[in-house]
Amino acid sequence: MASVFTKIIHGEIPSYKVAENDQFIAILDAFPLVKGHVLVIPKQEVDKIFDLDKQTYSGLMDFAYDVAQAIEQAIPCLRVGVAVVGLEVPHVHVHLVPLNSMEDINFANPKLKLDSEEMSDIASQIKSYL
Repeated sequence: MASVFTKIIHGEIPSYKVAENDQFIAILDAFPLVKGHVLVIPKQEVDKIFDLDKQTYSGLMDFAYDVAQAIEQAIPCLRVGVAVVGLEVPHVHVHLVPLNSMEDINFANPKLKLDSEEMSDIASQIKSYL
């Protein structure tokens, strides 16, 4: 059965796309920890990050690097944190989280509820730096 991310990649589920190429996609997290929380996902559905072949892994990190640079310019923050947890969806994804404190990347925190206009604005702001 296809993961929720595969369904997003195929356009079956809407998302707020930040960047995309042949192998990877970056979308706003639908349940963000903070404004500008982005997920970077390989289009190839693989469960665990270290099950990716080295070329895909390196490509994912290169793609995430570019997205993180754009986030840091678009969203006021001290830095962009990176987390790979992988327990919530069985499809590799890298969290890029704008940080102003350690609490910003605490996955036990309540998630933000942003309306579609705000999500679109955030995605546009990040895209403008890519």
